[in-house]
Amino acid sequence: MGTTERVMVREEEIPIKVIKDIKFALLSPETIRAMSVIEITTSETYDEAGRPMVGGLMDRRLGVVEPGVRCETCGNTHDKCPGHFGRIELARPVIHVEYVKQIHDLLRATCRECGRILLTDDEIAKYEKRLERLRVRWRLLADKLIERVRKKAMERNVCPHCGAKQYKIRLERPYTFYEEKENGVLERLDPMRIRERLERIPDSDLVLLGWDPKAARPEWAILTVLPVPPPQVRPSIQLETGQRSEDDLTHKLVDIVRVNEKLRTAIDSGAPSSVIDQLWDLLQYHVATYFNNEIPNLPPVKHRSGRPLKTLAQRLKGKEGRFRGSLSGKRVDFSSRTVISPDPNLSINEVGVPIDVAKILTVPMTVTEWNLEFARQLVMNGPEIWPGANYVVYPDGRRVDLRYFRDRRELANKLAPGFIVERHLLNGDIVLFNRQPSLHRMSMMGHLVRVLPGRTFRLHLAVCPPYNADFDGDEMNLHVPQNEEARAEAKMLMLVQNHIITPRYGGPIIGARQDYITGGYLLTRKGTFIDKETLMYLLAAANYEGEIEEPAIMHPRELWTGKQVISMLLPKDLNWVQPTAIKDVCKDPYNCYTDEHLVIVNGYMATGVLDKKSIGAEQVDSLWHIIVKRYGNDFARKWIDSTLRAILRYLDLRGFTMGIDSLDVPKEAYDELEKLYIQSERKVLDYIQRFREGKLEAEPGLTVEETLENEVTIELSRAREDAARIVSKYINQEGDAFIMAKTGARGSIVNIVQMTAMIGQQTIRGERFKRGFMNRTTAHFEPGDLGPMAKGFVKNNFKVGLTPLEFFFHSAGGRDGLVDTAVRTAQSGYMQRRLINALQDIYVGYDGTVRGADGSIIQIRYAEDGIDVSKSDHGRLNVDEIIRRALGGGG
Repeated sequence: MGTTERVMVREEEIPIKVIKDIKFALLSPETIRAMSVIEITTSETYDEAGRPMVGGLMDRRLGVVEPGVRCETCGNTHDKCPGHFGRIELARPVIHVEYVKQIHDLLRATCRECGRILLTDDEIAKYEKRLERLRVRWRLLADKLIERVRKKAMERNVCPHCGAKQYKIRLERPYTFYEEKENGVLERLDPMRIRERLERIPDSDLVLLGWDPKAARPEWAILTVLPVPPPQVRPSIQLETGQRSEDDLTHKLVDIVRVNEKLRTAIDSGAPSSVIDQLWDLLQYHVATYFNNEIPNLPPVKHRSGRPLKTLAQRLKGKEGRFRGSLSGKRVDFSSRTVISPDPNLSINEVGVPIDVAKILTVPMTVTEWNLEFARQLVMNGPEIWPGANYVVYPDGRRVDLRYFRDRRELANKLAPGFIVERHLLNGDIVLFNRQPSLHRMSMMGHLVRVLPGRTFRLHLAVCPPYNADFDGDEMNLHVPQNEEARAEAKMLMLVQNHIITPRYGGPIIGARQDYITGGYLLTRKGTFIDKETLMYLLAAANYEGEIEEPAIMHPRELWTGKQVISMLLPKDLNWVQPTAIKDVCKDPYNCYTDEHLVIVNGYMATGVLDKKSIGAEQVDSLWHIIVKRYGNDFARKWIDSTLRAILRYLDLRGFTMGIDSLDVPKEAYDELEKLYIQSERKVLDYIQRFREGKLEAEPGLTVEETLENEVTIELSRAREDAARIVSKYINQEGDAFIMAKTGARGSIVNIVQMTAMIGQQTIRGERFKRGFMNRTTAHFEPGDLGPMAKGFVKNNFKVGLTPLEFFFHSAGGRDGLVDTAVRTAQSGYMQRRLINALQDIYVGYDGTVRGADGSIIQIRYAEDGIDVSKSDHGRLNVDEIIRRALGGGG
């Protein structure tokens, strides 16, 4: 078939082929020669006129990468030519560096004279039968048997077949082999001799050693001809200076061809063997670093700039290699990245997009008779005015860039059904929003665009937990789906409200945090009354449409409680009871007057407060969780949007800040804390005294020293717990710091204790300080001092300030925590990558079974119970609840 003629084939005539399996193998020299179109004979790449040299590494018979030139093998232009392999005929064979271990094993397991495996005929027959049986079903056991056969063969010193004595084979990394003769004489095995020995191994023996001789003979790992990849694999680039810059692989291949030419000339001219051996070693080095430029004990090849060359192995492995960098994840078009900032006025399923971004990212809009006028207006607006368009595509595929098109009105008038207008992002477009690292499915969700002024992506605060996002400089990625199917999938499967409940533990991962929890508590607690003007302000913020409840207080002026505001927003058939975060002593929710239990009756909030336990993110069996489950994702989205807006508006009106005065405690508290520390120190010193006198008994499974550390740690922990009780007793319960801690908005009582009472024991790897100077932690203590201060106990608090020694211990403990966090992140990232790679082909079939890529059944039912955790009662089915709801029992 000529290069220009086309043959039309009906679709039904194309044979359908199914890939059964993939087998990796070595290329034989004959295969390499058959697949190559030319032999590379010169190390020159271009002639003086700048044309590719014939027989060089850029010869046009290998393929073309420049526009306007045709390939001399297939006749195609650069966009159609697939590229064609060439070859380098090596003057002397060299070892393929990636097969050194396998070559070493074969040399040790086979006879140096006859090439047979070093086992008797009976052993061979026995193992062949066993291997044949195992290979039918038990692949792993077959591999273990091969390993055992190999080890057994390596142990023999005399060949059972020809009686030849066997010598020890030594491998000196990276690729030098020696034979250890009598009296410790080492004789080097060059690649030619190794190849001869490997050629003698029969096919039947290779099978027992784990090789498939049909696919790969071991002598093919000793290269006599090297395949040269086409320029498509190693394209050259034009620099701004006009100079041509070659790819790293081309540089490496030039080195190989050059040294190969020198070696051939030296052999042909009868040069001394030392010169030939030196050039042979150099050729081996260049071929080895062409495959892998990071071989241990071998200096890497570098550019003139000092940068190591990226050769074949470096292009495949690691974070930026072909698999992780180009297949598992890659840089894509139609995406944008910028800093994120909060916007509480958005819906949870919206994303605020800067106008500058909306004008660059486009959506292909097919022109129809219904959107024709709109499309014409977009084209006339062009790339500069939002909303506009950047490109117009004719029905025949011609593409017009509106940046350089003068008469837009004429083009707009030409528009007709069938044209495609690549328009700007508009409000309501669906996009994918992602924050890296993407650790679970909720790290990438579908959002609806809201184009806004500014330079950042805007995000609702309730959606931060699934992304693990905060606003201290975090950046996020936005991707625009480019066809109707992708947009439909994003809308149906990925929209934020469909991911409120996480499949990890069956609770809402999206929900209120920080300000919202504080505001919810302050609005709904006893004593919060609001006038009519404020009520209207809050309900307007919530977009409330409905009846206004009667005020709780009529005279002297109409006042409503905060609970009533929330009641107006709740569904009228909701009944719910749960403890709040401030629950302390009250046991009976229906007989409790301290707001410790949240009680909702027919949509009316009778008692309790909104706090972390009821509307917080990552809270199972909460009010928010039950609203999502009972009323569906769309209602839940509207409810959380409106409720959180009202709560935040109330917090704006009331004001909320934390000053140092909210951590004030009276002098009596400090007197009690001092007594507490003296008592604790006395007990610790008592333990140390008993230890020194040998009176301390070892606990089961522990040494006396470990027992002492245990007792001291328990006592000092108790001291901090007692300090927390003292602080809780004396601190202002209405103080802003305490409100944040007890409602679950931010921080904890422990943080308040550390700020007002004592910081407590500092640890390294979960233990008190041990290391430092000889027999003591620092020079400020007596040798052998085991007391609290000498081992890192910090008696002071942040408000009073730390002594220099306490500051040192605290810094060391902080550093340990930071390092631990970094190490944990790296380890969990590696673990997740392994898990994903292991599970990526597993799927749940339409019959409910879990299957592998080959269709094999892994589980009869997903997770053995078939439960979707995100639609369950955190991993189980609450049958009583289902029956009660079916009978119309509500909550």
